[in-house]
Amino acid sequence: MSIDSLTALVRTIPDFPKPGIQFRDITTLLADGPGLAELIDQMAKVAGPLDPDLIVGVEARGFILGAALALKLGKGFVPVRKKGKLPGKTVGIDYVLEYGTDRLELHEGQVPQGARVLLVDDLIATGGTAQAAARLLREQGAQVLMALFAIDLPALGGLAALEQDGVPSRAILLFEGD
Repeated sequence: MSIDSLTALVRTIPDFPKPGIQFRDITTLLADGPGLAELIDQMAKVAGPLDPDLIVGVEARGFILGAALALKLGKGFVPVRKKGKLPGKTVGIDYVLEYGTDRLELHEGQVPQGARVLLVDDLIATGGTAQAAARLLREQGAQVLMALFAIDLPALGGLAALEQDGVPSRAILLFEGD
């Protein structure tokens, strides 16, 4: 399956969540078995040579892709969640959004000092959440090898922002515009 075929599996919903936004809905790609398998294969081609110790997925669609990628690579998976969603003792980081603040957390000690991690999510827009997740991982002593996404919206600058923070970043699919 080609990259163009994968791109065609992503549904665009106009004016969601607000007028002027073209929402890129990856759930239609996730629902297509061959498409999902190809996406994970493409991500594995990028991630495999890095030989990470752990795959870290950002809530929520990052869990789906990150867990599938971890399975494909034979690696463990660690979720980064929104505040209050993990049952054990957590470490976290607060970060600023366009409309307020939020907090990401992971279980304390789940990412060992010196762990080589790959950060995974479905989509990179402005990069705020991914930057916060990378900072949280670094605060735990992890080496963030790369941030890997299914979809990049290059006009919003998220990959460039991560690169400026010293996080190598890649996406499998590109969508122009917002």
